[in-house]
This record gives sequence, C-alpha cells and structure tokens, in this order.
Amino acid sequence: MSDSSIHHFPGEEIDVYWDERLCIHIGECVRAKGELFVSGRDPWCDPDVTERERVREIVERCPSGALSYVDKTGGPEPAPGENAAVVVYNGPLYCHGELALEGAGEAPEHAGTSRRVALCRCGASANKPFCDNSHRAAGFEDYGAVGEQGRGTFAADGPLAVRALPDGPLELEGNLVIRAASARAAWRGDKAYLCRCGASANKPFCDGSHQRVGFKGD
Repeated sequence: MSDSSIHHFPGEEIDVYWDERLCIHIGECVRAKGELFVSGRDPWCDPDVTERERVREIVERCPSGALSYVDKTGGPEPAPGENAAVVVYNGPLYCHGELALEGAGEAPEHAGTSRRVALCRCGASANKPFCDNSHRAAGFEDYGAVGEQGRGTFAADGPLAVRALPDGPLELEGNLVIRAASARAAWRGDKAYLCRCGASANKPFCDGSHQRVGFKGD
C-alpha cells in the first residue's frame, strides 16, 4: 500500500489513519453520533473532539480496515473474540479477527487489516484481494446463504491466516466461523477455501470454477 493513500489525523491522545485505497464507504464513521468524523469539514476527522475510548470504538466499526488508530495512552486494537467471515448480500466477504493477511503487500504496523478487512468475491475488483465495490457494476449476485456446516471447532479465536492463492480462492486457516448474510453462524472449522472469482456454484466456497473462467487474481 502506498504511503500517499494513507491519511494521518493526529490527536493529543490518539491518532487516526485512513487508507483511502481500502475504503468502500460503508459509512460507519460519518454516521456515528458525535463530531469525530464530519463530512465537508477540514480535516474531516478530528480525534481531539471525542473521548479516546469513543474514538477507538468508532474506528473499530470500519469493516474494511480502512480506518485504524494508534492509541498513545492505551493498548493496540484488541483482536475480536471470534474469527469470522461474514458473507455480505451481493457483496464482499467481511473478515474480522486476529488476521494475518498474506499476499497483499506490506502494510504499516497500525493497519486495520490486521483485525478487519473486506475481501472481493465477485472477481472484478481492481484492488484484489480487497473489495473496491466493483460488484455493483459487475452485477454480482449472491444473497449470502451458506449451506455447509464444516467440521466444527471448539474455539473461534486465535491467529487466522488469510491467503489469496495465485489465480485461485481465498484460503483461511485457523479457528473460523462463517456467518451467512442473515448473521447465522453457519459454518465452523479450521480451514476453508472461499470463492473470489465470482463463478462458483457453491458460494461462498470454491468449487474450482476459477480454472474454467480463467480467473486472474492480480
């Protein structure tokens, strides 16, 4: 990720960072109550008008990892208690947890993608493996149902490796819950291969269709 895409908003107790390359404009920031983020203001983010704990809470809502922070008086962003992949209705895959994202270039130490990321599953993103909202123009349709249950796991936390395999699916390895778009905890296990070409007949899982359609992951 180039430094020019990362914007820094310094504060007395906490700094906020915004990586515009990852932003898919969900609006969890600007719709939050208060004046931490105000559209049209310069700067649009001011960490000093909001309590530090509140800044952390709002930033941690960002599902794409575009927002992150460095807390000067407290600890780093905690890992969620559950590693989860949420299948978004006609949209990307929201992953959150103790993430180790591989094959996506070097990220700064404060990057939100170590906890939260939105990954393309339509195959059309120009910023693979990340979502860039190309699913809209591509007419991608998948309502987020999950039919398989997985082999189960007794834990849902711990490190989760997320790998974008070359010209192939996403490989998620570690304790994991896959949640359907309905929010149902549908699948539990410790390894999954999830479609990112948009062509699988068994979404969100890979069925090898990337080979048939000639998917290119870069």
